[in-house]
Amino acid sequence: MMKQVDVVVIGAGAAGLMCAAQAGYRGRSVLVLDNAKKPGRKILISGGGRCNFTNHQAGAHAYLSENPHFSKSALARYTQQDFIDLVDRHGVNYHERTLGQLFCRESAKEIVDVLLTECDWAGVTLQFQTEILTVSKQDEGFVLTTSKGEISCHSLVVATGGLSMPKLGATPYGFKLAEQFGLKVLPTRAGLVPFTLHQAEKEAFADLAGISLPVAVTAEDGTRFKEAMLFTHRGLSGPVILQVSSYWHAGEKIHINLLPELDIPAALREWAQAHPAQELKTVLGRELPKRFVDKLVELGQLVSKPMRQYNERELEAVANLLGDWQILPNGTEGYRTAEVTLGGVDTNELSSKTMAARKVAGLYFIGEVVDVTGWLGGYNFQWAWSSGWVAGQYC
Repeated sequence: MMKQVDVVVIGAGAAGLMCAAQAGYRGRSVLVLDNAKKPGRKILISGGGRCNFTNHQAGAHAYLSENPHFSKSALARYTQQDFIDLVDRHGVNYHERTLGQLFCRESAKEIVDVLLTECDWAGVTLQFQTEILTVSKQDEGFVLTTSKGEISCHSLVVATGGLSMPKLGATPYGFKLAEQFGLKVLPTRAGLVPFTLHQAEKEAFADLAGISLPVAVTAEDGTRFKEAMLFTHRGLSGPVILQVSSYWHAGEKIHINLLPELDIPAALREWAQAHPAQELKTVLGRELPKRFVDKLVELGQLVSKPMRQYNERELEAVANLLGDWQILPNGTEGYRTAEVTLGGVDTNELSSKTMAARKVAGLYFIGEVVDVTGWLGGYNFQWAWSSGWVAGQYC
């Protein structure tokens, strides 16, 4: 016998659960379907298990999209403060780290529990380990054929996420569903992801794995971030690299200021006067990890001699290297370790006010499946909360 509900939400992640609770509070009968065994898998592992659930600085400036204005409506109508108020009501303890990032003090599970409690209060039904075989449009809504029977609904909300972290069950299902209904899907690629290096550089820097240093990294398009960079066995990682990876395209270099807090030419002249007998690598070893400085000398990128022996032109060359150390990544680690997926359902196909598909009545897309991707630091969760909340008012 066919099950009948008002709303089916595909995906029991951040956006899907937020949307389901909102629709439930409006008196809609809501069924959430997911192919996993339990909800909120990505929430649970995020932020090292502490879930960086939003950011005080969330706003359209921090999101990448073919249409940079699309996210403004949802982010304005359900703000970071609205979500903070929600976790406050549920008694979740959290703290602020650098750059406006908010993390749970205890466990990411608390955020999942907030969403599940909201769904429970709103009368939402959750159904797991369910595979969706077909979806068809009817005169009044949709019919879904699943591994656990047929379901009909008036509204269908797609909150299936992107392609990042396939080990958590990520699939292209949401994109395929959009295409089935004639919606344009923009090309996807891994975002917020570590870089891999070409073999020669990978071997050269292999023994630096684990070393971290604060830098400023600029992409070829001029986008700049300042945070920590980490050497890994495969290449480069750390917050600053993840951030800039979303703006990087194959074949482009990244530009790294190794001493972003200093006026490097002035500092070099000052060191030459203060420590004329000391070698460059000794002086730099006070500002940068010593093993990294030694590596630059070993590779011939820096020539180390007593500071008094450098002429103005040579100091300028040193300053240029330190202020604009260039790396040509081989690629990224891909969806396996990427935190997000860039691209997705074209925002031109959706209403920014409701998240509904313009040409398919009753069909909604929210969260990561949409071509809206935030910076590292809680921005992608805020997009999930905002887009889910908005769709929940209309579906």
